[in-house]
Amino acid sequence: MALVPGKQILDEAKKKGYGVGAYNVNNMEQIQAIMTAAKETKSPVIIQASRGALKYSNFTYLGYLMKAANIENPEIPIAMHLDHGNSLESAQKAIELGFTSVMIDGSLMEDAHTPSTYEYNVESTTAVGAYAHPSGVSVEAEIGTLGGIEDGVGSGKIHLTDPKEAKKFVEVTGVDSLAIAIGTSHGAYKFKGAANLAFDVLKEIRTLIDIPIVLHGASSVPQELIAEINKYGGKLPGAAGVPIESLQQSIKLGVQKINVDTDGRLVMTGAIRKIFAEKPEVFDPRDYLTVARAALAELIKSKMVAFGTAGHAGDYKPVSLDEMKKAYLK
Repeated sequence: MALVPGKQILDEAKKKGYGVGAYNVNNMEQIQAIMTAAKETKSPVIIQASRGALKYSNFTYLGYLMKAANIENPEIPIAMHLDHGNSLESAQKAIELGFTSVMIDGSLMEDAHTPSTYEYNVESTTAVGAYAHPSGVSVEAEIGTLGGIEDGVGSGKIHLTDPKEAKKFVEVTGVDSLAIAIGTSHGAYKFKGAANLAFDVLKEIRTLIDIPIVLHGASSVPQELIAEINKYGGKLPGAAGVPIESLQQSIKLGVQKINVDTDGRLVMTGAIRKIFAEKPEVFDPRDYLTVARAALAELIKSKMVAFGTAGHAGDYKPVSLDEMKKAYLK
């Protein structure tokens, strides 16, 4: 099975009412863990890399590792997605590497911290669409801003998406999926008190636009993971995320793509800290990364079940990039 466009995976999820996790990766072990989970649960999957992750791996290394996931798991529909691209150039680089889906985050300026104007967002999103669509590559955009800063991305301030502006934006840009802001936040410190998402905003947006909706900053930051990290020398007091129940409610109300990054970092960090504390003689990276990889696979499996992705890998005939090119060019 060839890599598939992100649009097809999300369109299928929208049609059948389930959510698809988009899991951030930085290295081989994370990719292997995600694919183990996808294979065991028979789930379609989006593996995504941020600009920071691609830079960390000198671009080509991570790109080829992501392609290897497809070679090793031909029965699983996989989309390779660029997370938070901040320019046409970043999207072009990802497409050259073989990515089948790209995000252009025109909600922020290219410094990734300053909120942009609506006009800038439209201009940058339209430019990426004009480049990506003729190659059959799907495009995600964002309107509104999330709280927090993670992997060098974020304004640190929440600006909820205006539903009417979202409708206009989708019509003008022709984007394939839209990330919205309903109160989620990047990083491990999403909420100081109860996690209250603006489901009323989500409901209105869903009535106004017909494309897949994306939720960024959607890690749950399980407290047992925080406790494990802190038990073995970590310092993450007060970290809190989005409860699984809130994510499941968002899926019922029309969200198709759920971004998960922080939870993966936490579970691997906890596993490594534990083995270092309990077995100080360990020094071979294969020993502690094997444990971390297994812990991440279990976490991702739980997400795939909770989001309703499990069991849907064989539901549809994948659309090739060439077929998607023809669809975009009609």
